[in-house]
Amino acid sequence: MASLNVGNLGEYLREQRRSAQLSLRQLADAAGVSNPYLSQIERGLRKPSAEVLQQVAKALRISAETLYVRAGILDERERGELETRAVVMADPSINERQKNVLLQIYDSFRRENGFVPGTDVSADTDTTDTSGTPDEGTTSAREPRTSGGSDAADPHHEL
Repeated sequence: MASLNVGNLGEYLREQRRSAQLSLRQLADAAGVSNPYLSQIERGLRKPSAEVLQQVAKALRISAETLYVRAGILDERERGELETRAVVMADPSINERQKNVLLQIYDSFRRENGFVPGTDVSADTDTTDTSGTPDEGTTSAREPRTSGGSDAADPHHEL
């Protein structure tokens, strides 16, 4: 069986497994895949699905996005964006409205710096259009501010 072009995914998985001090069988059990299948992935003979990579990443306690990049499923630029969004969404110290506003600002800066809309793999969290104004369904920019004013009353307020 010829080796597939999956970058250095297999080597990387082997290194991660060894540094986690797991046998091939232990990792296969933890990830819910068969031992022979995982062995073939490590040797570059099989290209795993994103779901399998996610299971393996969880078992190794590493970023699934890192494995997606190494497998050629995700490019490096998309990985950085996904990780940024994941960190923001996982932050327990800010509420959902604040998370959405922060991601809107992030998207605005990316557009300003030349990001081309439509290449975004997580567009479901993008609530602004290409002009930078909130969509009709977005209320986060129009909700009352905690300091006593209202965003809607401030004609100069923009995200």
